[in-house]
Amino acid sequence: MPSVFIKTYGCQMNERDSEAVSAQLVARGYTLAASEAMADVVLLNTCSVRDLAEQKAIGKMQSVIGQARRARPGQIHGFLGCMAQSRGDELLGQLPGLDLVVGTQKLHRTGEYLDDLLAHRRERIVETAEEAGSQSAVREHLVLAGEPTATSGQVSAFVSIMQGCNQHCTFCIVPATRGGERSRSIPDIVDECRRLAERGVREVTLLGQIVTSFGRRDYPVRDGKSAFVQLLDAVHDVDGLRRIRFTSPHPKGYGDDLIEAFARLPKLVESAHLPLQSGSDRMLRLMHRGYTRERYLEIVRKLRAIQPAMGVSTDVIVGFPGETEADFAETLSLCDAVEFDMAYVFKYSQRRDTPAAAMPDQVPAEVIEERHRRLLDRINEQGMRRFDALVGRTVEILVEGPSRRNAARLEGRTRCNKIVVFAGSPRHVGQVMDVRIERTGTFTLYGDPAIVNLDGPEPGMAAGSDRVEPIGLATQ
Repeated sequence: MPSVFIKTYGCQMNERDSEAVSAQLVARGYTLAASEAMADVVLLNTCSVRDLAEQKAIGKMQSVIGQARRARPGQIHGFLGCMAQSRGDELLGQLPGLDLVVGTQKLHRTGEYLDDLLAHRRERIVETAEEAGSQSAVREHLVLAGEPTATSGQVSAFVSIMQGCNQHCTFCIVPATRGGERSRSIPDIVDECRRLAERGVREVTLLGQIVTSFGRRDYPVRDGKSAFVQLLDAVHDVDGLRRIRFTSPHPKGYGDDLIEAFARLPKLVESAHLPLQSGSDRMLRLMHRGYTRERYLEIVRKLRAIQPAMGVSTDVIVGFPGETEADFAETLSLCDAVEFDMAYVFKYSQRRDTPAAAMPDQVPAEVIEERHRRLLDRINEQGMRRFDALVGRTVEILVEGPSRRNAARLEGRTRCNKIVVFAGSPRHVGQVMDVRIERTGTFTLYGDPAIVNLDGPEPGMAAGSDRVEPIGLATQ
């Protein structure tokens, strides 16, 4: 049987897409290779949010094609995803030896295209056209049991609930690569979550470009609840699930019904990713974000009022065209006011065919670098202080499996989305347990399990409570 290796760049949506393509190919008789050197087919699932991501994928493919010429002639090479969607035929001209380019709405047809290429029925396929219903075409998450690289005992899973974006931020290429908003049905999503729970998944993360825009045209507000909150209610009723997360939302989607859901639904964890992009109202208008600095702070205040242990993470762009030192100071001061649990700090990157790419007053690279460093330093200082404050406290974790850095230990995740490493046994995987934090590392917590509370809240403690204050960290 042909073997395939898939490497993923970019966001959690891409990770979910790669999982789905893997499952699809295994169902068609393909096996999953451990590396590109061992594969008959190499697929790179690409990102277009920043130029660096595109250049990494192109450089990687050039290397793979070059190695295949020497060691594995006949190997099939393909790009999937956002860069494939935006560049299309251009990639074939740029990379001799590339065989396949599959856009975001054709991923569910990857198996068909590979079958044709391997059987020599077609040569050099490019498919980037829109396809109605593509948001619901692929539902499988887990590759078949028994595959050598299959994920056995998977505890957490991504569930894609929609595709596309209608926001059109001036810096963003996603509406061009993912298309307009298209939502799956609530029964379809709930059925997928139920099947995952039956296979041992205990936590689902609902995914969308702007997940809080789910079903706006399909499900009217009911009893004061938006379509997205109606979906949360339905997923919450799935037996076997212990936790629900979602990403990535938009501040415009944080109505009172969603904020109240964090208090009303025990399975909805106290973790809110709330993209900021800038703390300056002038920059937010230029970015076409649709909210103000004060509105953003109001949302955070409401979230932490209703759930004091709420963890808040964010995305920030430094160096957007026209950003002055005063604008950047507004971002710094807002970060001081919020004290984020985690911040993804991005250097502005010009993306072709976006309004921001043609804006005047592009910020020099050296200024962007300096502001990027300053903001990271500020958030990291806040985060490490708050990490240290957790020592001696007890947190609830869902045990996900072996630690990625030390397979002899286990790791789990708190409800507020912090990684905790501890000594345990395989029987703990998939269970909810209390861990007492003993020390901190570089954005990692180390703990000692309180086994008496295995798989449930301790007496007198409300289910869903982390019993700790939110903490801060920053990553690049």
